Amino acid sequence: RIRIRYQIVSINLTENALTVLKTRYLLEGEEPEDLFRRVAVAVASAEKTKSDQTDWSEKFYAMMEEGKFMPNSPTLFNAGTGQGTLSACFVIPVNDTMESIMQAATTSAMIQKYGGGIGYSFSKLRSRGRGISTTHGKACGSVSVLKMLSSLSDMITQGGKRHGANMGILHIEHPEIMDFIHMKDDNATAQNFNVSVALTDKFMQALESDQNWDLIDPHTQEVMHTLPARAIWEEIIDSAWKTGDPGIVFIERVWDTAPNPQMGYIQTSNPCGEEFLENYGNCCLGSINLDHHITDQGFDWNKLEKTVRTAARFLDDVIEVNQFPLEKLRDVNLATRRIGLGIMGWADALVRLGIPYDSPKALKIADEVGGFINHTAWDASAQLAEERGPFPEYENSALKQKGMPPVRNSSVVTIAPTGAISRLADCSSGIEPHFAIAWW
Repeated sequence: RIRIRYQIVSINLTENALTVLKTRYLLEGEEPEDLFRRVAVAVASAEKTKSDQTDWSEKFYAMMEEGKFMPNSPTLFNAGTGQGTLSACFVIPVNDTMESIMQAATTSAMIQKYGGGIGYSFSKLRSRGRGISTTHGKACGSVSVLKMLSSLSDMITQGGKRHGANMGILHIEHPEIMDFIHMKDDNATAQNFNVSVALTDKFMQALESDQNWDLIDPHTQEVMHTLPARAIWEEIIDSAWKTGDPGIVFIERVWDTAPNPQMGYIQTSNPCGEEFLENYGNCCLGSINLDHHITDQGFDWNKLEKTVRTAARFLDDVIEVNQFPLEKLRDVNLATRRIGLGIMGWADALVRLGIPYDSPKALKIADEVGGFINHTAWDASAQLAEERGPFPEYENSALKQKGMPPVRNSSVVTIAPTGAISRLADCSSGIEPHFAIAWW
């Protein structure tokens, strides 16, 4: 593979990466070197002493400048500016009251203004046409509330850089599930939303047995309609084949693996599905470029370990310097201290190693690399807990119940799409293959 590189100050960047930086990330008068320095210094300010701040800011800067690691876009946009949040992933509750719906709209507007993506569950909203006792009116329904939030998102350009991204999830029992399944079939409605159906084991059993399925109003628990489970399933498949939506979520698997079940049942994820979060939960992400951790002999495990540990500390420091438009977001952030360390450049790494993406050997190496990063990240979090203390909800968490020693963060790894930051690092996005030899 031939790459043409352009020397910009002291950093080697491709023309494509420089274009993305100029259009999305650089502040007025900034060069790429200035951006990485701004982010490194701002994040390292969480360290205790001036000496530590200087030392870690240099390590953070080198990690970004060398293309080994990139934080999520909101951190690049906002760190060191005094404005905006540094987290990419948020979940906002939408309960069955006008106050909750409008609070969700207000909070969402402020989050998206500064670059965050938001997940909502609409499963608690009564279905369209149901009575409202306080006004003697009729409920607008879950789909209408989603469309309202979609319109709001369209009005807001995130941090002046990109448009809003959202996830909407509806439970398979909800009376409006058929409208929800087909909501995006026109390829015009709610295009800034990904949508998914929350499936349960009970539904899958009904599907397997060709049984009927009750649709239940969440407000009164009254059975509103009954349909064959297979008919609902086939409608999901049909719409997903046409448009890519809806996706499906096996919500009980989310609950089974939730690190903080004591904080309530998780209802939804962030826009791309990599972070299922508590109500008002949020997470800062960053990804390692695997293509920069390979030698002629294969993966450089020592180099990869160093990057994982430095990146884990970087993301934990982000939590300390982060700011939010709503105090509740800050409270949950500090209580759970979620970080999401992911990867990019996987397809590039396989090309460099001469291994086909879909081969058994690639799967074997994926297990090795993924396991190594997961183990190292948790170990790094445990070391941070020795230095700084565990996350406040640790004592009540499922992690402690399962025997995990004290850790600084209630989650540590994730797989994000890395659509923009992979362009900066000049590598393939996330764990995706190359879809073409060349593309615009």
